[in-house]
Amino acid sequence: MSMHNRILLAVNVVAATCAVAFFTSSFTGNNQQEKAPDQRVRSINMNKTFTLCGERFPTATNQDVRQRLDAEILKNVYSHSSTILFVERANAYFPIIEPILKEEGVPADLKYLAVAESGLAPVTSSADARGVWQFMKATAGSFNLELSEDVDERYHVEKATRAACKYLKKEKQKLGSWVLAMAAYNGGSTRISDQMASQRAKSFFDLNLMADETMRYPFRIMAIKEVMENLEEYDYEIDQDHLYEPITDYQLVEVSGPVASWGAFAEEHGVSYRQLKVYNPWLVSGKLANKEGKTYTIKLPAE
Repeated sequence: MSMHNRILLAVNVVAATCAVAFFTSSFTGNNQQEKAPDQRVRSINMNKTFTLCGERFPTATNQDVRQRLDAEILKNVYSHSSTILFVERANAYFPIIEPILKEEGVPADLKYLAVAESGLAPVTSSADARGVWQFMKATAGSFNLELSEDVDERYHVEKATRAACKYLKKEKQKLGSWVLAMAAYNGGSTRISDQMASQRAKSFFDLNLMADETMRYPFRIMAIKEVMENLEEYDYEIDQDHLYEPITDYQLVEVSGPVASWGAFAEEHGVSYRQLKVYNPWLVSGKLANKEGKTYTIKLPAE
């Protein structure tokens, strides 16, 4: 190749490179602010104190506990979408849950049990546990939550929270530890107490050979608390205006008789059927028989 042709080739390469840079700049706007933030993937600092309901996890002296908690924190730190949803929903639910925990005299950390149970969503599990606190039907009935064709108070956040407090206080008194009470919430009171006795265990951390879900359960709750209370440490950036708003602006309407159609009821009060159900998820059918003549308090959007 002649010197002249080599020069022409070099000029063409430079021109092509400049053209690519120009078009790339045109599409991106050459704006450094649009660059995605760096994401750091790293191990967890376990050289700190971890407490749940005032009870310390012995991570400094027990390598088994340290590793099990490390695993749960890692899962929560890097489950980005779930963790962000937990935080966003917490802004709507915690203002309802926290005052009830305080009134019932239980630790505020128990709100994280609700996060572990349902992700703070009114869901139904494969085992038919329901609501934010995931009560099974038999347990719900034991704590005076109404279950009928038309009403399921497992979805009533305030009433279900009080029922959960009563359950956990009862188990704490029986088992002597909030961590054990939480394990009983998942694995059953009798199973936990029987295994504690047969294994001669002195704490939850001594238990072995139980269902994997129950063995992980208090660790999961501790991990959720750790991440949600230390978002910046784990490189989460969540704008305040992205958080879900609590339903605080509402009016109360008492209903003491039957309601033939909640759709018609909603229309009469100037709201949609969907709004009525969002404000009152415990109304699980399109009507209310109310043969006993009970008085129900219905939330409606404020006028």
